[in-house]
Amino acid sequence: MKDRVFFDSNVLIYAYSSDDIAKEKCVDKLLNSHGIIILSTQTINEFINVMTKKKKTSYQQVAAAINEMFDIFLIETIDIIVIQKAIDIATKYRYSYFDSLMIASALNSNCSILYTEDMHNTHVIEDNLQIINPFI
Repeated sequence: MKDRVFFDSNVLIYAYSSDDIAKEKCVDKLLNSHGIIILSTQTINEFINVMTKKKKTSYQQVAAAINEMFDIFLIETIDIIVIQKAIDIATKYRYSYFDSLMIASALNSNCSILYTEDMHNTHVIEDNLQIINPFI
């Protein structure tokens, strides 16, 4: 059985942006090697923000991408339990609140891997979630 994995927005953006072909290919490989990929509502919101502001993608194009994501990925909704867990993680591991919110969402979804390029590569959280920078 394939592990449940979680994608941070910074990884997901490379699947929809052709700024860095090597990273785009890396993400394509990840997408095809995992059966269950989970995003959070935070991931989607950050994706929308970066794609429209930094990548100058139209809202129509972003809406099409988001609809595709809803068909492909499981979506973890952020609730009070995840928010409380994020505060605990920020306190214990000294990550920023928003990074901790991403970690808490991954933990709440029973993921074994959180793919991100922004956190400490190979760091293990709560004995069952490993942070991996797929571009190293």
